[in-house]
Amino acid sequence: MSKVVLDVSMSLDGFTAGPNVRKEEPMGDGGERLHEWMAGEGPDGGVDIGIRRQVDAAVGAVVIGRRTFDLGLVPWGGTPWPGVPSFVVTHRTREDLLGDNGGTFAFDGLEAAVRRAKDAAGDKDVLVLGADVARQLLAAGLLDEVWLHLVPLLMGAGTPLFAGARAELIPEGEPIAGTGSVTHLRYRVLTTPLIRTEIAAGRLGSIRTTSESGRPWRS
Repeated sequence: MSKVVLDVSMSLDGFTAGPNVRKEEPMGDGGERLHEWMAGEGPDGGVDIGIRRQVDAAVGAVVIGRRTFDLGLVPWGGTPWPGVPSFVVTHRTREDLLGDNGGTFAFDGLEAAVRRAKDAAGDKDVLVLGADVARQLLAAGLLDEVWLHLVPLLMGAGTPLFAGARAELIPEGEPIAGTGSVTHLRYRVLTTPLIRTEIAAGRLGSIRTTSESGRPWRS
């Protein structure tokens, strides 16, 4: 069954992009350093390359925030993954857009975009791009997993990933260390009816990471 997955690189102080995000610098000032691990350079580079290949193999469709789409369209040369259907979450709907790399962008509201993406993904997963849309999905109980690449870097400012979002995250598997001490982590988002009610009411505290036994895990 298709899962909705946020796959994202994040600095130790919680930013997914540097400050001053703009057309000329879509990742903000210094933000590209968060993605340097993808090159697979260094003694443990094979680990990082393996993680990247796992992500690429899993993606069947993409849900993208409107701001991320606006910034990424030119650098991507089309859809983020060539030929993979991508759904842009926006209130400003428009006709589908065919990317230069063979992928198609569709434009819809949050729930409709997720529903359409899951249909398009088949047995593969729906990958999420954009911190703001990720928070929307989390709040709506539509996010199933978080794949986090934790980079040993303090950005000081930029685009915060969670920024006050609330959820219960359960670790999946063991952390994997890659090049430059980047750590690859996977979490399952607990979205029981009770959790969804607590989120909607604003009673659940900031994101907590717990083990299956309920004890804090790397918090």
